[in-house]
Amino acid sequence: MKLYLDSANPNDWTLPAGVPTIAGVTTNPTLVRRAGREVTLSTYLDLIRQAGKGRIRELMLQMPRPDSGEISAWLAELMPAAARERVQLTIKLPCHPDWAHALETVQDHGLPTLLTGLSNPMQLMWAVERGASWVAPYIGRLEDANRDVLSLLHACVRAQNEGPGLLAASVKSPDVLARLMGMGAAAVTIAPTLVREWITDPVTDAAIAQFNADVG
Repeated sequence: MKLYLDSANPNDWTLPAGVPTIAGVTTNPTLVRRAGREVTLSTYLDLIRQAGKGRIRELMLQMPRPDSGEISAWLAELMPAAARERVQLTIKLPCHPDWAHALETVQDHGLPTLLTGLSNPMQLMWAVERGASWVAPYIGRLEDANRDVLSLLHACVRAQNEGPGLLAASVKSPDVLARLMGMGAAAVTIAPTLVREWITDPVTDAAIAQFNADVG
């Protein structure tokens, strides 16, 4: 299973020992704002440069509007920049019919696509039909809405056989991460703070303390 960092702050992309290999970084307009930046082409070009500098090999960037002309103009600059930095770009778009033409535009440019915010099986069927490379349900938001999250996740894993990989977004507990690994999810996104937190565990620490005491 691939592990992606949820962050538009390059300072978060350097991680300590004990963290498994990071496949890449995923961002969205909210994360860009949290990093204190504007959602602009200039910002995205800088994120690509920072990814290249940090040897981040995959970067997922979300388009701000379903404007095919604007998307084509942005891609005309983003794609060569990514090629120079040897960064694989994936373009994120909301999983919504208003973005159907935008999805076609990105696919016409030959880039992988991620449909984000997927929340029900009808949307999943649509994403499969449209040839999306990835689908990303927001686990926390679905839980807050009292949805049957596990059933949807199982359906997404099953759909991986037909095309789109499951990128389970914003995993917030190690138990959920373990369930996703057991299901066969293709990838997850996790906040850098949680990645750092989970490389150790109180149960492991207690065992080590006991070993040290017994060594004398």
